[in-house]
Amino acid sequence: MPRKAYKRVLLKLSGEALAGDQGFGINTDVIQSIAQGVSAALETGCEIGVVIGGGNIFRGVAASANGMDRASSDYMGMLATCINALALQDALEKANVYTRVQSAIEMAEIAEPYIRRRAIRHLEKKRVVIFAAGTGNPYFTTDTAAALRAMEIDAEVLMKATKVDGVYDKDPKKHNDAVKFEELSYIEVLNRRLNVMDSTAISLCMDNEMPILCFNLQDPGNILRAVRGEKIGTLVRAGKE
Repeated sequence: MPRKAYKRVLLKLSGEALAGDQGFGINTDVIQSIAQGVSAALETGCEIGVVIGGGNIFRGVAASANGMDRASSDYMGMLATCINALALQDALEKANVYTRVQSAIEMAEIAEPYIRRRAIRHLEKKRVVIFAAGTGNPYFTTDTAAALRAMEIDAEVLMKATKVDGVYDKDPKKHNDAVKFEELSYIEVLNRRLNVMDSTAISLCMDNEMPILCFNLQDPGNILRAVRGEKIGTLVRAGKE
Protein backbone atom coordinates (compact mmCIF):
# COMPACT_ATOMS: atom_id res chain seq x y z
CA MET A 1 0.00 0.00 0.00
CA PRO A 2 1.57 3.33 -1.06
CA ARG A 3 2.12 5.91 1.65
CA LYS A 4 1.09 9.53 1.46
CA ALA A 5 2.53 12.89 2.44
CA TYR A 6 1.19 14.03 5.80
CA LYS A 7 -0.32 17.37 6.78
CA ARG A 8 -0.21 16.93 10.57
CA VAL A 9 1.88 14.46 12.56
CA LEU A 10 2.79 13.66 16.14
CA LEU A 11 6.49 12.90 16.52
CA LYS A 12 7.45 10.77 19.53
CA LEU A 13 11.08 11.14 20.60
CA SER A 14 12.60 8.85 23.19
CA GLY A 15 14.68 10.50 25.88
CA GLU A 16 17.44 7.97 25.23
CA ALA A 17 17.74 9.25 21.66
CA LEU A 18 18.70 12.70 22.97
CA ALA A 19 21.61 11.24 24.91
CA GLY A 20 23.31 9.95 21.76
CA ASP A 21 26.36 7.76 22.35
CA GLN A 22 27.03 9.25 25.78
CA GLY A 23 24.05 7.28 27.15
CA PHE A 24 22.93 9.90 29.67
CA GLY A 25 21.88 13.54 29.67
CA ILE A 26 21.45 15.69 26.56
CA ASN A 27 23.87 15.55 23.63
CA THR A 28 23.81 19.01 22.04
CA ASP A 29 24.90 17.70 18.62
CA VAL A 30 22.03 15.20 18.60
CA ILE A 31 19.39 17.70 19.65
CA GLN A 32 20.59 20.24 17.08
CA SER A 33 20.44 17.54 14.41
CA ILE A 34 16.85 16.72 15.42
CA ALA A 35 15.96 20.42 15.27
CA GLN A 36 17.33 20.67 11.72
CA GLY A 37 15.30 17.62 10.70
CA VAL A 38 12.11 19.07 12.15
CA SER A 39 12.81 22.42 10.47
CA ALA A 40 13.19 20.73 7.07
CA ALA A 41 9.95 18.79 7.59
CA LEU A 42 8.09 22.00 8.48
CA GLU A 43 9.05 23.52 5.15
CA THR A 44 6.80 20.97 3.41
CA GLY A 45 3.81 22.62 5.12
CA CYS A 46 3.36 19.79 7.60
CA GLU A 47 2.19 20.65 11.13
CA ILE A 48 4.24 18.92 13.85
CA GLY A 49 3.54 18.13 17.47
CA VAL A 50 6.22 16.45 19.59
CA VAL A 51 6.02 14.22 22.66
CA ILE A 52 9.35 13.64 24.32
CA GLY A 53 10.43 11.03 26.84
CA GLY A 54 12.72 11.47 29.84
CA GLY A 55 14.68 8.21 29.97
CA ASN A 56 18.01 9.96 29.39
CA ILE A 57 17.57 11.71 32.76
CA PHE A 58 15.29 9.55 34.91
CA ARG A 59 13.23 6.41 34.37
CA GLY A 60 10.29 6.10 36.74
CA VAL A 61 9.71 2.39 36.07
CA ALA A 62 13.35 1.54 36.81
CA ALA A 63 13.27 3.54 40.06
CA SER A 64 10.03 1.82 41.05
CA ALA A 65 11.61 -1.58 40.47
CA ASN A 66 14.33 -0.58 42.94
CA GLY A 67 11.84 0.17 45.70
CA MET A 68 10.78 3.77 45.10
CA ASP A 69 7.06 4.59 45.25
CA ARG A 70 5.75 4.21 41.67
CA ALA A 71 3.67 7.39 41.66
CA SER A 72 6.52 9.50 43.01
CA SER A 73 9.03 8.04 40.57
CA ASP A 74 6.66 8.59 37.65
CA TYR A 75 6.22 12.25 38.60
CA MET A 76 10.02 12.59 38.64
CA GLY A 77 10.08 11.08 35.16
CA MET A 78 7.53 13.66 34.02
CA LEU A 79 9.80 16.46 35.25
CA ALA A 80 12.63 14.90 33.23
CA THR A 81 10.51 15.21 30.08
CA CYS A 82 10.08 18.92 30.85
CA ILE A 83 13.87 19.38 30.93
CA ASN A 84 14.12 17.67 27.53
CA ALA A 85 11.24 19.73 26.15
CA LEU A 86 12.97 23.00 27.09
CA ALA A 87 16.23 21.78 25.54
CA LEU A 88 14.44 20.86 22.31
CA GLN A 89 12.60 24.19 22.28
CA ASP A 90 15.92 26.04 22.55
CA ALA A 91 17.44 24.02 19.70
CA LEU A 92 14.38 24.53 17.48
CA GLU A 93 14.28 28.27 18.06
CA LYS A 94 17.98 28.51 17.20
CA ALA A 95 16.99 26.81 13.93
CA ASN A 96 14.40 29.60 13.41
CA VAL A 97 11.42 27.39 14.24
CA TYR A 98 8.65 28.91 16.36
CA THR A 99 7.69 26.61 19.21
CA ARG A 100 5.48 26.31 22.25
CA VAL A 101 5.92 23.92 25.18
CA GLN A 102 2.69 22.70 26.74
CA SER A 103 2.92 20.78 30.00
CA ALA A 104 0.38 18.37 31.48
CA ILE A 105 1.65 19.51 34.90
CA GLU A 106 1.17 23.22 35.42
CA MET A 107 4.40 25.21 35.64
CA ALA A 108 3.52 28.69 34.40
CA GLU A 109 7.04 30.14 34.40
CA ILE A 110 8.39 27.74 31.78
CA ALA A 111 5.46 26.27 29.82
CA GLU A 112 1.84 26.75 28.87
CA PRO A 113 -0.69 24.40 30.44
CA TYR A 114 -1.89 21.73 28.01
CA ILE A 115 -5.06 23.02 26.35
CA ARG A 116 -6.15 21.06 23.29
CA ARG A 117 -7.73 23.93 21.35
CA ARG A 118 -4.75 26.18 21.99
CA ALA A 119 -2.38 23.45 20.84
CA ILE A 120 -4.29 23.01 17.58
CA ARG A 121 -4.26 26.78 17.02
CA HIS A 122 -0.47 26.85 17.47
CA LEU A 123 -0.14 24.03 14.94
CA GLU A 124 -2.31 25.90 12.45
CA LYS A 125 0.08 28.85 12.83
CA LYS A 126 2.97 26.49 11.92
CA ARG A 127 4.43 26.44 15.40
CA VAL A 128 5.89 23.20 16.70
CA VAL A 129 4.11 22.21 19.91
CA ILE A 130 6.17 20.17 22.37
CA PHE A 131 3.99 18.24 24.80
CA ALA A 132 5.79 17.71 28.11
CA ALA A 133 5.04 15.80 31.34
CA GLY A 134 3.36 12.86 29.62
CA THR A 135 -0.34 12.63 30.41
CA GLY A 136 0.19 14.25 33.80
CA ASN A 137 -0.70 10.96 35.51
CA PRO A 138 1.51 8.26 37.05
CA TYR A 139 1.39 4.71 35.66
CA PHE A 140 1.18 5.99 32.07
CA THR A 141 4.21 6.06 29.79
CA THR A 142 5.17 8.77 27.31
CA ASP A 143 4.24 6.24 24.58
CA THR A 144 0.66 6.37 25.84
CA ALA A 145 0.90 10.16 26.10
CA ALA A 146 2.01 10.27 22.45
CA ALA A 147 -0.93 8.11 21.35
CA LEU A 148 -3.33 10.28 23.33
CA ARG A 149 -1.97 13.60 22.04
CA ALA A 150 -1.89 12.30 18.45
CA MET A 151 -5.61 11.66 18.61
CA GLU A 152 -6.42 14.86 20.46
CA ILE A 153 -4.71 17.05 17.83
CA ASP A 154 -6.17 15.01 14.94
CA ALA A 155 -2.76 13.90 13.67
CA GLU A 156 -2.73 11.64 10.63
CA VAL A 157 0.06 9.45 11.98
CA LEU A 158 2.07 8.85 15.14
CA MET A 159 5.75 8.78 14.23
CA LYS A 160 8.01 7.02 16.71
CA ALA A 161 11.65 7.94 16.16
CA THR A 162 14.10 5.49 17.74
CA LYS A 163 17.66 4.21 17.39
CA VAL A 164 16.50 1.34 15.12
CA ASP A 165 15.39 1.61 11.49
CA GLY A 166 12.07 -0.18 12.03
CA VAL A 167 10.46 -3.10 13.83
CA TYR A 168 12.19 -6.50 13.81
CA ASP A 169 11.08 -9.95 14.89
CA LYS A 170 13.95 -9.91 17.41
CA ASP A 171 16.68 -7.56 18.57
CA PRO A 172 18.84 -6.81 15.48
CA LYS A 173 21.75 -5.79 17.72
CA LYS A 174 21.88 -9.27 19.21
CA HIS A 175 20.71 -11.43 16.29
CA ASN A 176 22.19 -11.21 12.79
CA ASP A 177 19.20 -13.09 11.35
CA ALA A 178 16.62 -10.58 12.66
CA VAL A 179 13.94 -9.83 10.06
CA LYS A 180 12.58 -6.32 9.57
CA PHE A 181 8.87 -5.80 8.92
CA GLU A 182 7.67 -3.22 6.40
CA GLU A 183 4.08 -3.30 7.68
CA LEU A 184 2.31 -4.85 10.65
CA SER A 185 -1.16 -4.87 12.14
CA TYR A 186 -1.82 -3.81 15.71
CA ILE A 187 -2.84 -7.36 16.62
CA GLU A 188 0.42 -8.76 15.24
CA VAL A 189 2.38 -6.30 17.37
CA LEU A 190 0.45 -7.28 20.50
CA ASN A 191 0.48 -11.04 19.86
CA ARG A 192 4.18 -11.15 18.99
CA ARG A 193 5.03 -8.79 21.89
CA LEU A 194 7.11 -6.69 19.53
CA ASN A 195 8.94 -3.75 21.03
CA VAL A 196 7.05 -0.97 19.24
CA MET A 197 5.26 0.82 22.08
CA ASP A 198 3.72 -0.38 25.32
CA SER A 199 0.48 -2.35 25.07
CA THR A 200 -1.69 0.51 26.38
CA ALA A 201 -0.44 2.82 23.62
CA ILE A 202 -0.87 0.14 20.93
CA SER A 203 -4.41 -0.65 22.10
CA LEU A 204 -5.32 3.05 22.12
CA CYS A 205 -4.03 3.44 18.56
CA MET A 206 -5.82 0.27 17.46
CA ASP A 207 -9.16 1.40 18.92
CA ASN A 208 -8.88 4.72 17.08
CA GLU A 209 -7.10 3.50 13.93
CA MET A 210 -4.08 5.76 14.44
CA PRO A 211 -1.20 4.53 12.24
CA ILE A 212 2.24 4.24 13.87
CA LEU A 213 5.41 4.74 11.84
CA CYS A 214 8.67 3.59 13.47
CA PHE A 215 11.93 4.80 11.95
CA ASN A 216 15.56 5.61 12.76
CA LEU A 217 16.18 9.07 14.21
CA GLN A 218 19.96 8.83 13.86
CA ASP A 219 19.59 9.95 10.25
CA PRO A 220 17.96 13.40 10.71
CA GLY A 221 16.79 13.40 7.09
CA ASN A 222 14.38 10.60 8.00
CA ILE A 223 11.95 13.04 9.63
CA LEU A 224 11.55 14.81 6.27
CA ARG A 225 11.31 11.48 4.42
CA ALA A 226 8.64 10.24 6.81
CA VAL A 227 6.57 13.42 6.46
CA ARG A 228 6.80 13.18 2.67
CA GLY A 229 5.44 9.65 2.81
CA GLU A 230 8.59 7.94 1.58
CA LYS A 231 8.85 4.25 2.40
CA ILE A 232 11.05 4.08 5.45
CA GLY A 233 10.83 2.22 8.73
CA THR A 234 7.85 0.06 9.70
CA LEU A 235 4.20 1.10 9.45
CA VAL A 236 1.71 -0.33 11.96
CA ARG A 237 -1.85 0.20 10.78
CA ALA A 238 -5.38 -1.13 10.64
CA GLY A 239 -6.70 -3.15 7.73
CA LYS A 240 -4.40 -6.18 7.93
CA GLU A 241 -6.37 -8.09 10.58
